[in-house]
Amino acid sequence: MTSTRQTAATPDPSRQHEDQPSLNTREMRRILASSFIGSLIEYYDFLLYATAAAIVFSQLFFTNLGPGFAAFASFGTLAAGYVARPLGGAVFGHFGDRVGRKNVLVISMLTMGIATCLIGLLPTTAQIGVIAPVLLIVLRIIQGLAVGGEWGGAMLMALEHAPKKKRGFAASFANMGAPAGAALATLAVSAVTLLPQDQFLSWGWRIPFLLSVVLVTVGLVIRLKVAETPLFRQLQDMAEAKKLPLLEVVTRNPKNLVLGIITGTSVYTIAGMVTVWAVSYAVGSGADKTGVLNAKAAAAVVMFLVVIISARVSDRFGRKPVMLTGMIGAAVCVFPILWLVESGTVWGFAIAVMLGQGLQGVIFGPFGAFTAELFPTHMRYTGASLAYQSASTLGAGFTPAIATGLVLTAGGSLTFLGTVWILAFAVAAAAILLTREGSTRDLTTMRAGSGRE
Repeated sequence: MTSTRQTAATPDPSRQHEDQPSLNTREMRRILASSFIGSLIEYYDFLLYATAAAIVFSQLFFTNLGPGFAAFASFGTLAAGYVARPLGGAVFGHFGDRVGRKNVLVISMLTMGIATCLIGLLPTTAQIGVIAPVLLIVLRIIQGLAVGGEWGGAMLMALEHAPKKKRGFAASFANMGAPAGAALATLAVSAVTLLPQDQFLSWGWRIPFLLSVVLVTVGLVIRLKVAETPLFRQLQDMAEAKKLPLLEVVTRNPKNLVLGIITGTSVYTIAGMVTVWAVSYAVGSGADKTGVLNAKAAAAVVMFLVVIISARVSDRFGRKPVMLTGMIGAAVCVFPILWLVESGTVWGFAIAVMLGQGLQGVIFGPFGAFTAELFPTHMRYTGASLAYQSASTLGAGFTPAIATGLVLTAGGSLTFLGTVWILAFAVAAAAILLTREGSTRDLTTMRAGSGRE
């Protein structure tokens, strides 16, 4: 991996960055497209696993367990990928902060594509025994490492090219990739569920995983044409470029890191609940599998649209007010969402998942810019990735398994689960109130520590 050094004759990239009049230039459109499409492909691969874990893996890789414990084990492998995400954020973030955003993104995409295709080729427990779930977990961890490095880089490629007053909207293109990838993954699985059950279980579920080869090829072609960010090019001749990003984040910005993680858990508890746990619960309660998956895909489209709107609103009114609005709304809707899922009908699930993902979009739209604005350039990839990926681990990675465990503990009642979920939103809201509004900050002069510029 190489990087280009700035010469004395080169104009100050920070001035180019701040003076850029709009996002509507050919180069900027290519950058935003790369951020969106790259993120879409990575999250297609990563969230495809989540859908398969909810409806098929328990029947193929955990066949010796009862239905409840098989679902718990399946969600446990899902959690393994989320556990790996912060490590991926730290590793890829280190190189992204030291040698550049672009090349690291290419490697993360290749890693994800290879792991996803291998899952599609993996023999089941009936074919090779206990080694099958072991290999499944290994490949899921590799997926987690790859997606851990993807989001931070994709988000920064857009944000660090964008003018100050449009950073939230630019950064949201990486966030838009998540619901778009989720919709594509869900529709791909929904299509193969139309096969007879024996064909779906024997080979049909593999098709969406193998399609990743095509998507990754397209993504690489687009990503290789994008230039490195001006803020990173400016960094190359500064002393900060020689520092260790992870050490800098942990020693000089620990407060922002912790607050960013806690704030992000609110986004991901919604994702874990309504797009993974609720799918398994609704199908297990008698709702039609294909109908549930189609409703989930429609909800991802709703979230996609809300992300665009909330990101734009955050550029005008600030990140904190928009995200707090989403958190409060989500807390109010916790029990209505759970009651709708409990109905065991496709329509009940559809309303629940659309409501949940819509509220998730309100929080998620500004979240990319929110995390980036917590850290200076020389540690921004590492810091933003660690905050985001750790939140995903705590929020979405463990939520389906925890939710299943809480329901089992409560004898099937959802009241205990709902109460714990509301408390998670309350803690996240308290965390965001302790952060500084980032939409007005100048990223070119920002320093490590207590928010100085």
